[in-house]
Amino acid sequence: MERIFDEIIDRSGTNSVKWDGRKLFFDSETALPMWVADMDFDNAPAIKTALHNLINQQVLGYALPSDTLYQSIINWQNERHQMNIANDQILFAPGVVGALAVCIQAFSEPGEGVMINDPVYTPFASVTESNSRKLYRSPLSISNNQYIMDLKDIEDQFSRYSIKVFLLCNPHNPGGRVWSKEELIQLTDLCIQYGVILISDEIHSDLVYSESTHYSPVALNDTYRDTVVTLHSASKTFNIAGVKLAYFIVCNDELKEKISFVQSQTEQSGISTFGMVATEAAFSESRDWHNALLEYLEDNRQYVTDFFDHELLEVRYMKPEATYLFWFDASTLKTPGEALKQLFVDIGDVALNDGTAYGESSGQYMRLNFACPRTMLEEGLKRVKKVFDEKTAE
Repeated sequence: MERIFDEIIDRSGTNSVKWDGRKLFFDSETALPMWVADMDFDNAPAIKTALHNLINQQVLGYALPSDTLYQSIINWQNERHQMNIANDQILFAPGVVGALAVCIQAFSEPGEGVMINDPVYTPFASVTESNSRKLYRSPLSISNNQYIMDLKDIEDQFSRYSIKVFLLCNPHNPGGRVWSKEELIQLTDLCIQYGVILISDEIHSDLVYSESTHYSPVALNDTYRDTVVTLHSASKTFNIAGVKLAYFIVCNDELKEKISFVQSQTEQSGISTFGMVATEAAFSESRDWHNALLEYLEDNRQYVTDFFDHELLEVRYMKPEATYLFWFDASTLKTPGEALKQLFVDIGDVALNDGTAYGESSGQYMRLNFACPRTMLEEGLKRVKKVFDEKTAE
């Protein structure tokens, strides 16, 4: 199995955003791409076989979600996240970002408030503002080189403003934090107290490392099922973002009706046959691949942290408890945040995500994707070090 993850796959010329988008996003055709959350690994064999069988055996017309697809989701959520759900509590969507937009439209009106943490995954802010909602940010604090929620700030803003929705990145992107049970209970209790609907984006919840445990708020207390909507997809875990399938888990009938109404207005419920087939094969037949992936990513994570500890001692970082994203502080480069991305391209010939995209508090941070073969990771880190070495020598 490990051979799959060591193999270098030439993705150039495949219209890959990560590789063929370098000229568009970084003005470079040579920068090593370690940015967008897309793994450079071959897919699980069961997924590829299922997709080949679909092409070989069926007309590619409209399709309904199968009972076995629903059951694969139910089993996965129960086994991995202690969540007990039924078919009628699952609603499908093409993607999680679109599902976020649906939730914002379903549970708030234009001009009302949506709260996010700062920093956080970029579309949380953009999808809020593009839907004419007022954006409220609650800055994350740093303790022991990990983000923690400022629950006092959250409550203060809940009490003062008309906030209807809280978008939670669980686990956190870009910091890789796995929120504790206590944090999630306190946050959800505040949402109930102030009438705020909690949207828990759990797309990275199956990429959690051995020392941490992921919790879904909806599974912590039966009363939370009336105020929490969970968003999930197999796309990040199994590297199948291109087949387009995500889903809502909605246990409250009133919330479900509101989501369904918005989906009917916006036609946001149609999903790809390829997404259905790939998701079922992922959840039902690819557990061994997933386990091997986590072992490989955990080794890569250790390699990255060891590299920074020995080669870049002056650079602070957050060791991710989940995700394959490494978040480090580049402030020692003394470069304005908006110029950092280009600095890594110009000096290191490496493409990273810049922190300015994730919030007002993270302009000096950079995000590095380590979901790649080890040899590629080694080369990427050498290029990152070159940037620090040359700037320090100036």
